[in-house]
Amino acid sequence: MTSATADYGWISPSAPFGYALGAGYSLVLVRGTDPEDVLRHAGAEPDGVLNGFGALAAEHADLLDEYDGWPDSTLAGVITVPGEGGEWTLLLELGGDALGLSPRFMEAVSAGTRAVSVTGNAGKPMTFLHWYEDRALRTGFEHPAHREGATPDALTALITAVGLNPVGDEPAGTDRTAAFFALAERLTGVRITGELLDQAVYRTGLVPEGTHDEDGPGL
Repeated sequence: MTSATADYGWISPSAPFGYALGAGYSLVLVRGTDPEDVLRHAGAEPDGVLNGFGALAAEHADLLDEYDGWPDSTLAGVITVPGEGGEWTLLLELGGDALGLSPRFMEAVSAGTRAVSVTGNAGKPMTFLHWYEDRALRTGFEHPAHREGATPDALTALITAVGLNPVGDEPAGTDRTAAFFALAERLTGVRITGELLDQAVYRTGLVPEGTHDEDGPGL
C-alpha cells in the first residue's frame, strides 16, 4: 500500500464497509448541491433517516429479503461532507445497477458543478471511477490504462500518485479500491473515513429500477 492509499486501509471485507463490497455500491460526491436535490435527480422515493452505515446495510439486507429475486429498487443514503470549495453531498447507493455508472444521473447532478463517483461491482474485482464537470464526462475508467472522456489524460499524474498505472497493469498486490478512493479525494477534497460512514445520519431514498438507465425516470 502506498502512502497515498494508506488512509483507505479501512476498506476491507472484514470491516463494516465489507457489506458494500459484497453487495455492490456507488459512492458519488457532488459539490454544492443539496442532498435532497441529489436524491431527486436519482428519482428516489424518500425512505426516512438512518443512523450509521450499519443501519443502512441492515435496511438494504431487509430490502433484499423482501424479494425472491433481485429487488425493483436500490437503497441510497445521502449526507453533507466538507470538501474543496465548500460543502459536498455524499451519496452511497447499495446494490443495483449503480448510479455512478449512469451517464444520465451523473450528467444531471454535475450540471454547473463537479461530480465524482467510485463504483464497485458486487462479487467481482471491478472498480470504476468517473469524473464529470458541468454534464461532461472528463475522465472515466475501470482500468486506468483504458480511459474515456473528453480529457482522458488529465488525471495521469494523479493516477500515478495513488499507485495506479496509467499505461499498463498495476503491480501485484495493488489495492485498487483504496487507490480509487484516494483519487476521488484528490478530485474533491473529501476525506472519506470508516468513522465518517459508520457515524453518519443518512437521509435515505429508494431508487426505482430503470432510473440508472439512459431513459430512466426521475431526472
